[in-house]
Amino acid sequence: MKNRILQIGFLILSFIIMTSCVPKKKILYMQDIDTSLTESQLNYKSLIKKDDILRITVTSKDMALVAPFNKLINATNKNDLNAVGQGQLFGYLVDNTGKIPFPVLGDIHAAGKTREELTNLIQMRIRSESVKDAVVDVRIVNFKITVLGEVNRPGTFNLDHNRITLLQVLGLAGDLTIYGNRKNVTILRDIDGKQTSNRVDLTSSNFIDSDFYYLQQNDVVSVEPNYAQVQAAGFNRNASLFVSIASVLLSLIVIISRN
Repeated sequence: MKNRILQIGFLILSFIIMTSCVPKKKILYMQDIDTSLTESQLNYKSLIKKDDILRITVTSKDMALVAPFNKLINATNKNDLNAVGQGQLFGYLVDNTGKIPFPVLGDIHAAGKTREELTNLIQMRIRSESVKDAVVDVRIVNFKITVLGEVNRPGTFNLDHNRITLLQVLGLAGDLTIYGNRKNVTILRDIDGKQTSNRVDLTSSNFIDSDFYYLQQNDVVSVEPNYAQVQAAGFNRNASLFVSIASVLLSLIVIISRN
């Protein structure tokens, strides 16, 4: 009887220890990483989409010449341009047809173009029609990514730059918790008005060559809990407490069995 009690006690303690541990191969990122990246990924550029808000500024040596091209701005010097893009009031909304109404030039198709392509298009038209030294800058001002699930700091992140990787976004979210499933991270993305769901395995470097290494505006990254965490339903988070309790119980069992 005493041996039976001891065996049960050791089994309970062993179960607690095993369920509180996560195998190394489940938490390491890019375990087969290759140091080289493909040229296509290095040259990645985000595309402008419908409902994006663009901040477009036009500058020149003579700011008076380009004032008509700067929406809602009475700019006479470079310092006045600080007002540009302080809020969405100065932005250009890409409508459902993919166009923006640009001062003087009229409607310009923006959706599907990169920032550089739209910059070059507007700049070329302004230079050819009036201001030879005009310089155009285009930014997506509503570029945001949402991260949910098993990360340390879930939330929506508004980004000043329009080029960011999945790993960088997870870094902004404080990285995955130890309970996050690195083999099955979901990325929700709007493609031509349709919501798509895509899976990424962070333990493999293959995702670097996928369309989801660089994130796009309004992407949602969802990190699900690992299988052990789902099964335990919160048990793992209190594993240290349970180990202590089991140790005390086991000690009591040993003491009682000796009497």
